[in-house]
Amino acid sequence: MKQDLVTNFPMTDRVRAALAVSLRGCEELIPEAEWVKKLARSEATGVPLRIKLGLDPTAPDIHIGHTVVLNKMRQLQDLGHTVIFLIGDFTTMIGDPSGRNSTRPALSREQIEANAQTYYRQASLVLDPAKTEVRYNSEWSDPLGARGLIQLAAKYNVARMMERDDFNKRFKSGQSISVHEFLYPLMQGYDSVALKSDLELGGTDQKFNLLVGRHLQAEYGQEPQCILTMPLLEGLDGVDKMSKSKNNYIGISEDANTMFAKVLSISDVLMWKWYTLLSFKSEADIAAVKAEVDAGRNPKDAKVALAKEITARFHSAAAADAAEQDFINRSKGGVPDSIAEVALSGAPLGIGALLKATGLATSGGDATRLIDGGGVRVDSSVVSDKALKLDAGTYVVQVGKRKFVRVTLSA
Repeated sequence: MKQDLVTNFPMTDRVRAALAVSLRGCEELIPEAEWVKKLARSEATGVPLRIKLGLDPTAPDIHIGHTVVLNKMRQLQDLGHTVIFLIGDFTTMIGDPSGRNSTRPALSREQIEANAQTYYRQASLVLDPAKTEVRYNSEWSDPLGARGLIQLAAKYNVARMMERDDFNKRFKSGQSISVHEFLYPLMQGYDSVALKSDLELGGTDQKFNLLVGRHLQAEYGQEPQCILTMPLLEGLDGVDKMSKSKNNYIGISEDANTMFAKVLSISDVLMWKWYTLLSFKSEADIAAVKAEVDAGRNPKDAKVALAKEITARFHSAAAADAAEQDFINRSKGGVPDSIAEVALSGAPLGIGALLKATGLATSGGDATRLIDGGGVRVDSSVVSDKALKLDAGTYVVQVGKRKFVRVTLSA
């Protein structure tokens, strides 16, 4: 049997298929030849590989941009390998300096614990909980102590640490770098030693940290892990990476109707990258859909299918079907089946005050801007008069395409 790229273990069709799964949508696989050897050894011996993903609970929720690496974990999990979902409760107290131009504020233990409570529950919507090993890096980081930390720090030098792009830029520009920031990549790397990982996943912004893990494993006499980086997902705007601060994100805890509508709002071009990174469809199935669109099929059909797949994953197939119908109703100018209901007193009430009281506008100025832009409707009629007053009664008030409130006004 051919020994292609593999020492002692054969390169089989199953190994090639596993490599293809690994490479799908990835930015880099380092070193690919070593990963092939690990896959072949696992296939021949029946011993699953240990695949690690660490996430720091810096916020209470995650968005679908975070699920890009979770999807890859699930794909490798479905091949029979052991996936380790590592919650960085210890490293979060340091603060990841990746991509930062200033020191990241450390979170309190209480904040970290509160955020960690939701992380795995949300990740379980992608991973198979029955086949996932959940760990917290405080397990081995807390017992390390001052002596162990000094011994760990001795295994990496400052020159290599300063090769890191964000540290280098901050140093050259005279910006502050706190000593504790050097500890972050060391502690993340030590996680790989503690878990004896064969592969660590992360976004492209984590490459330096992942390589530190590989270096430290060799220092501790272990077989170094391979690393697989995934692209950062562009958000709804198609420009910047998905981020809550950019308001271009889809939270995985958002309601089904909002999630569905947000997916449909992305561009036709961005849709195909989202298919590759977020869909569980095979590459062959995605290529077939793309060929149909290239041959003249409406790209909206493909986008609807993607929106339903993503919505069903985080809610249910029934919720995805309902969200599709809700979107159709809104597109036709109809009112969604379920909208918020608010009771207000003080009729007659000015439209600006009503918008602010119902939360459809953040301020009087915001209400004026919405009305001037033609984005406010009352019972399907566009409001153009900023001085409009509504008498006692019940009204459906709409702002934009997706915000509806049924308001009951009393004197």
